[in-house]
Amino acid sequence: MKRSLTFRISALLIAFIGAVLVIASIAIIQLTHYHFQMYGRETGGHHASELLYAHLEQAIMQSIGLTIGGALLVSIILSVYIAKKISSPLVRMKNIALVMARGKHHVRMPLIGVPKGEIDELAASINHLAEQLQQQERLRVSMSENIAHELRTPLTTLNSQFAAIQDGVWEPTAERIASSREEIDRLIGLVQQLEELHRHSSSETVLMRKELLLSESISPIVHFLQPSFSEKGVTLEEGDIPAITIVADENRLAQVWTNLLHNALKFTPAGGKVTIEGSLQGHDVRITVSDNGIGIPSEDLPHIFERFYRVDKSRNRKKGGGGLGLAITKSIVENHDGQVWAESGNVTQLHVLLPINREGAPD
Repeated sequence: MKRSLTFRISALLIAFIGAVLVIASIAIIQLTHYHFQMYGRETGGHHASELLYAHLEQAIMQSIGLTIGGALLVSIILSVYIAKKISSPLVRMKNIALVMARGKHHVRMPLIGVPKGEIDELAASINHLAEQLQQQERLRVSMSENIAHELRTPLTTLNSQFAAIQDGVWEPTAERIASSREEIDRLIGLVQQLEELHRHSSSETVLMRKELLLSESISPIVHFLQPSFSEKGVTLEEGDIPAITIVADENRLAQVWTNLLHNALKFTPAGGKVTIEGSLQGHDVRITVSDNGIGIPSEDLPHIFERFYRVDKSRNRKKGGGGLGLAITKSIVENHDGQVWAESGNVTQLHVLLPINREGAPD
């Protein structure tokens, strides 16, 4: 039969205290009896004195026995009380964990109060875990809905176009075939991005790290994207980049700068400006991509690096993208032991913080 945690703790405390009391009782009784015998031998052992000593010894023994018995009873009561106080929050945590395991992530563990001890810290950790699970569940549902939407729209378009051609409503002209291929290319691109995101998010991701100058990682990307910015009428400017060496995967890092600059270009209107620059932050280097585009609402800032998240839900895929670029960026940066975050006000800034190879850092 499986015993409860309270029973096991109570039994352990009672056994420990009982053992201490039994050992103490035996020691006291033996020593008392020994010293009475010694005293009797030293005083000559008169009959009246022997009787007095016997009764006195018996009284002492009985008082010791009653004391030990009372102490054992009190220890049992205290042991059960202490065991309940210790086990009660742990049992509640176990039950809440079982509820969470069944998918009910809204439950929370009540805190005991002040002073805050280890039990409260454990309860707070469980509550934080529940919040994270609840958030992950919302993200999972949202991502499933977004994937379905991303796939449904081009498939519906293709189905209607081919149905119209099959029914003779449309002629299979070169323009309509090109439009169908464009939708197919979008689907292929979405699947490729999903595969890429999975690779970067996997624990088995292997980075081809090597030492490289940070400026030599950024400048080619800026030059490569200049025509796209010029075509839209947006100014792309490369600011100061610290002359430092970092250890990173050159191709993955190039993808980070490309994604960040593409993202800034998408949301910056003609006549706007995008800047990429860097600064030293202790043992790290921070690269910032700034733009004076449409900005990001404060409630959306914590979520823009989530998969398929779009600030403006009404944007189509062609204008707003598939919602995976920043998620891929976040995975690559974190694989390099870095951090990525966003700030938005009059200017929107996306920051990437990467560790520096100190041997290549300037003095």
